[in-house]
Amino acid sequence: MNIEDFIFDREINLNSVIDGSFSWSSPSNIALVKYWGKKDNQIPANPSLSFTLNNCKTETTMTYKVKSEKGISFDLLFEGKPKEDFKPKIQKFFERIVKYCPYIENYHFVIDTKNTFPHSSGIASSASGMAAMAVNVMSLEKKLNTDMTEEFFNQKASFLARLGSGSACRSVAGSVVVWGAQADIPNSSDLYGVSFPFEVHDKFKHYCDTILLVDKGEKKVSSTVGHDLMHNHPYAQQRFGQAHENLSKLKKILIEGNLEEFVALVESEALTLHAMMMTSMPYFILMKPNTLQIIEKIWAFREKTSIPVCFTLDAGANVHVLYPTSDKDFVSTFIRQELAEFCQNGQFIDDQIGMGSLLIK
Repeated sequence: MNIEDFIFDREINLNSVIDGSFSWSSPSNIALVKYWGKKDNQIPANPSLSFTLNNCKTETTMTYKVKSEKGISFDLLFEGKPKEDFKPKIQKFFERIVKYCPYIENYHFVIDTKNTFPHSSGIASSASGMAAMAVNVMSLEKKLNTDMTEEFFNQKASFLARLGSGSACRSVAGSVVVWGAQADIPNSSDLYGVSFPFEVHDKFKHYCDTILLVDKGEKKVSSTVGHDLMHNHPYAQQRFGQAHENLSKLKKILIEGNLEEFVALVESEALTLHAMMMTSMPYFILMKPNTLQIIEKIWAFREKTSIPVCFTLDAGANVHVLYPTSDKDFVSTFIRQELAEFCQNGQFIDDQIGMGSLLIK
């Protein structure tokens, strides 16, 4: 697919779709091979692979009504109440997608959104939030183009979500998603995420992810700023090459079910992401002392028990603890007894691999 393929160029029959509403839930996702650095128009500098989560979701209802004057027009509610500070990001999203979805200028939207996880939890909601926006917009487009295939719906929804937040393109499909052109991943693209096109080993189905909420405050450095610092980074090209190599290795691991290699690669990727932050100019550290304490505890637990529990990190202090479902009881006890004390207010969220965006009504 090319960018031009996503431009809606049909005659818009407003009389056929006057008003209505859709509701979708879209999940967050956790990258195992990280993307860090991007080109113009939200194109990734390297490919990434993520697990789609199941419980951490954004639920968004989009009501639409035809209006007389063309232009971007919307009201935004968060948990049923006006949320003015969220509006600039939605405004920018609409401005970025109007070239591909010109029909949005013919409608006024009321967008009511909420998260299944606490808003102040420190979990980034941009991926799930923008994915939910994108699938709602595509539901309207499908009303205007009833011949649309499910494959095109998902591709364009992921394409649009990327324009709102890069990682959001991995929250449309599930349960393992690749974003970025990769030679050994058929149909992979920089423009949108694709479902992992191979059979995943049973060991990785229903994989668990417990999110330890180490720091629930806003990050001091936004991801956008962090990505931009890769432009002149001394190790950027080596990192981009490493990501391609690791994605090929992870492809084999997910197919064959090698948990020992999975643990080593996933933890290395997480630490490499933070190494890029610490060696940029200006440099910054997003891990907290408790993040390091948790990592040390996980390493000690793994050495003692031989249970293949491991960690990954986003661009922040929170820790994702990954482990097979077969070890859930043992690892859950470990988390409650030894890791929860390092979380803010002892809070953590139990999650697992999920299935992508779902139409609620």
